Amino acid sequence: MSEQQGAIGEKIRKLRTRQGMSIADVASKTDLPENTLNAIEEGSVTPPLGYIVSLANVLKVSVGDLFGDSGDSPFCIVRSDDRKMVTRFDSSGGSSAGYSYQSLGYKKQNRHMEPFLVTLTPDESFKPEPNRHVGEEILFVLEGQVEVSLSGHTDILNPGDSIYYDSTLPHVVSCHGSEPATLFAVIYAREEMLIF
Repeated sequence: MSEQQGAIGEKIRKLRTRQGMSIADVASKTDLPENTLNAIEEGSVTPPLGYIVSLANVLKVSVGDLFGDSGDSPFCIVRSDDRKMVTRFDSSGGSSAGYSYQSLGYKKQNRHMEPFLVTLTPDESFKPEPNRHVGEEILFVLEGQVEVSLSGHTDILNPGDSIYYDSTLPHVVSCHGSEPATLFAVIYAREEMLIF
């Protein structure tokens, strides 16, 4: 388990208990299974970005707050060697499960968007579940091939391709083929999600 992975789970647990909510309460408001929420809080699973958005919304914090971002500047420059890396693991003991992501805006205060550099890895044993959350997303493929399943439609995106969609639609984004893929992703936090 990575330090960042455990920190996200611990932050979620603290926020949930501080607000007097049970795992079942959060599960019913996010449509996430209770066992997944338990694994996230224990640090054995790092949630995909969509889950983080849903959890932030239910816990009434910004997405950046779950990453421990201070957001104390009116602008943000993130050097290539200063990105915060989060790797997603499955619950079977820390094997890679599809992707890692780096926050590109973690120092910007009062942000309405969450930009990430996402690396998708080929992993045939990992079958991601569709997720959905409030907001909008745009994905731009930099390297490799990305498979996007969105509300019953599946397509393959190549370098230079992009997709922009309403995040309330059930969606799955995964690596296509045998080589890793890299994409630039931006999640727009709608006005009702912003916590100042």
